[in-house]
Amino acid sequence: MIEVAVEELVHRYPGGVRALDGVTLRFEAGESVALVGQNGSGKTTLVRHLNGLLRPTSGHVRVGAADASGRRVAELASQVGLVFQEPDRQIFAGSVRGEVEFGPRNIGLRGEALEAAVRAALEAVGLAGEEATNPYDLGASRRKLLAVASVLAMGTPVLVLDEPTTGQDRVGVARIRQVVADARAAGRTVIAVSHDLRFVADVFERVVVLRAGRVVLDAAPGRAFAIGNWETLRGTGLEPPVAAVIASRLGLESVATEDALVAALAAQAA
Repeated sequence: MIEVAVEELVHRYPGGVRALDGVTLRFEAGESVALVGQNGSGKTTLVRHLNGLLRPTSGHVRVGAADASGRRVAELASQVGLVFQEPDRQIFAGSVRGEVEFGPRNIGLRGEALEAAVRAALEAVGLAGEEATNPYDLGASRRKLLAVASVLAMGTPVLVLDEPTTGQDRVGVARIRQVVADARAAGRTVIAVSHDLRFVADVFERVVVLRAGRVVLDAAPGRAFAIGNWETLRGTGLEPPVAAVIASRLGLESVATEDALVAALAAQAA
């Protein structure tokens, strides 16, 4: 497993927009981290540096022991798998199977190893049996799951999910939760961009809040969503999860999830 680090990362788009303004973060091997903030805060720009789709204006991105700026996208893709926010920008094959096997085939998987990787990825997102289906015969939410499967099959040590729950129903969200849980159980690093703070609080062990290309908060969910940080969250266009709001009104601290709230209330009643 590998760690990922960004150091004083600046990215300026053509036209002068400074999307990242000196971001320094470290993602430990096996860690799960959610990046949150309003649109334009730099979340997607940041994660696209991790697999070389974007290059720093200044600063450094390190994947494992090597600086990413000197490595090809194809090389980084074997270490950092990125699922785009918009799956239609990622999907290109004429069949579900062709889509999912493309990545692992290009990093050298063949034969039974390739078959096993494709099978496991399709089962993980609920698309087993759809191997011959044209991706564009799937609905938008299932194409998102297909994009997740295509990256899962590569088995990269770092998995990056950009808005993974967007457009998903309850079953789809549950599948994404399980994908994250399974990746963590396998020792993989999971980084997600998300506006769904309930999902973030339930699934991730660390929350990084971005505003105007800078990190303004970096903490575990219980502390990140505590009442003392609500002003910071609202300054980024975010509201704390409902469970955290209810907990604060009941005088309970470091409670960000519904399960933790129920447990805290049960402990009080005991």
